[in-house]
Amino acid sequence: MMRMAAESGTTDIVATPHADLTYRFQPELIRERVEELTAAAGGCPRIHEGCDFHLTYDNIQDAIANPGKYTIGHKSYLLVEFSDMLIFQNMSEIFGRMREAGIQPVITHPERNPLLQQRLAALERWVEEGCYIQVTAQSPLGRFGKTARAFSIELLRRNLVHFLASDAHDTKHRTPVLKDVYDWTAGEFGEGLARRLCVENPGAAIEGTPLAAVEKDIEVSSRKWYQIWR
Repeated sequence: MMRMAAESGTTDIVATPHADLTYRFQPELIRERVEELTAAAGGCPRIHEGCDFHLTYDNIQDAIANPGKYTIGHKSYLLVEFSDMLIFQNMSEIFGRMREAGIQPVITHPERNPLLQQRLAALERWVEEGCYIQVTAQSPLGRFGKTARAFSIELLRRNLVHFLASDAHDTKHRTPVLKDVYDWTAGEFGEGLARRLCVENPGAAIEGTPLAAVEKDIEVSSRKWYQIWR
């Protein structure tokens, strides 16, 4: 996977082991594994520590108490994943507490979550309140189905996407290649947005610095998102 990423032009990659009810998050062990993989891959791409952080009560409390434990590079950006079964009613308050602790929430792959697909207004509100959104690279290309594709495109049209990421799991079906989605985004929305979502914003997340402010330059469709593919 590392060789595949490097060959497709990736310079930096974030390792995101899960922190959920099944997998215990162990920063020391993760650091050891990253060092081993870095040595084996020859240092390219550069590997940064991160986490696929599931929004459970215990996780949230631990993250607020230990702000750098789960974040990318132990700095400020945190990849948060919602359950497919439940969304806390007080998510705005929870995200606010995270930001007060120095954590910048990045909501991952909402286009693949059946509950979030029905909560476009909530996603807009969370972004207005200071959260960011990450879409899986294969979603707008149609590889997670029509609904995920339509919703991810609507998020892009509404300027609600801040990161495009591989969410890679293997070398065949969920690969670390981002070139396809970069080219697609450049063709549909312009080279500037493609670079922002695949290069500039990810670089800021790795450095722990604020994302550059941009003007809303994408025309929002008047149609409902689910009408796009009908």
